[in-house]
Amino acid sequence: MYLDHAATTPLAPAAHVAMEPWLTSRYGNPSGSHAIARDARRAVDEARDVVAAVLGCDPGEVVFTSGGTEADNLAVAGVAAAARLRGTSAGVVCSAVEHHAVLHSVEAEGGRPVPVDAGGRVDLGALADAIGPGTALVSVMLANNEVGTVHDLGAVAGVLAERAPGAVLHTDAVQATAWLDLAVHAAPAHLVSVAAHKFGGPQGVGALVVRGGVPLKPLLRGGGQERERRSGTHNVAGIVGMAAALAAVAEDRDAAVAVTARRRDRLVAGIRASLGGVTETAAGVPRLPNIAHLRVAGTESEALLVLLDDEGVCASAGSACASGALEPSHVLSAMGVPRDEARTALRLSLGRTTTDEDVERAIAAVSAAVHRLRAPVGARH
Repeated sequence: MYLDHAATTPLAPAAHVAMEPWLTSRYGNPSGSHAIARDARRAVDEARDVVAAVLGCDPGEVVFTSGGTEADNLAVAGVAAAARLRGTSAGVVCSAVEHHAVLHSVEAEGGRPVPVDAGGRVDLGALADAIGPGTALVSVMLANNEVGTVHDLGAVAGVLAERAPGAVLHTDAVQATAWLDLAVHAAPAHLVSVAAHKFGGPQGVGALVVRGGVPLKPLLRGGGQERERRSGTHNVAGIVGMAAALAAVAEDRDAAVAVTARRRDRLVAGIRASLGGVTETAAGVPRLPNIAHLRVAGTESEALLVLLDDEGVCASAGSACASGALEPSHVLSAMGVPRDEARTALRLSLGRTTTDEDVERAIAAVSAAVHRLRAPVGARH
């Protein structure tokens, strides 16, 4: 029962089929000039066209990267560095619930996060107070990777237009790509980060949409690939696989959203019906359809995850990038969840391969594990 799709997803069949030739018989370097290299170049160009069509941008605005982390770093550091080269202020701001790829990049540039409300949505008033003519970039994720909260980027863009009209809006859309139409929901952003492994593509490849006119200083220099914005030999197999996976999720998005939301709601209802003291995080605010984030009184995340793993349930306490950390989630802290309560977090994230049977088995497994943890010490075996 794999319920950790927010961390990574199984490789989609379409991606596997598209990648296979580039892992065996087709192997050219797209930067070369001979026939085998031109074959690889065509594959990259065709994949770029697919990615652009789904993301709602021009092909020339797609910059292939090694994943979401690099895309986020390039967005934040690249815009700040370009501002300094122009001799203008390089102020950067982000929401307090960003992925660490954004949060740490903003902090490295001397920027700071702005608060969110109890549902995890950025406080627009606090954002307005934090930005001004000296702001180069604001980063607000489209959907949170831990609790699933969806931000209204149109409202964020409205604040920028009023208070910092020269600022660039970046959104980390890594978690949202499988479930939201980015051509619509990410349209207000000048920069958009995605990662293939979150929507059925391979690990280690992603993209940053850089809309026309956005000044961006590259982080990687060398061969001048990606229109001088990201040097390095293209990961042809990864890029081709990402495009195939992205096309597949776009084709079945509406149906997948409906069935996954139904299964997520059944999962939460079943767990709450069998257990007392279960709080659903960010309930009542716009959220992704696949994430069920719960706080389970009388448990600790680490112990609960161990018992669930023993029963074959793959879950997490929050971001996979923070696994093993003993500190409570910075996302929950920013949302005002008390420290002790944050230590009881359980994230169950569904995907396109999740079945109704998986949901029912997970309800039983979570219930049994929690009852075991809540039992007196002598009665746990």
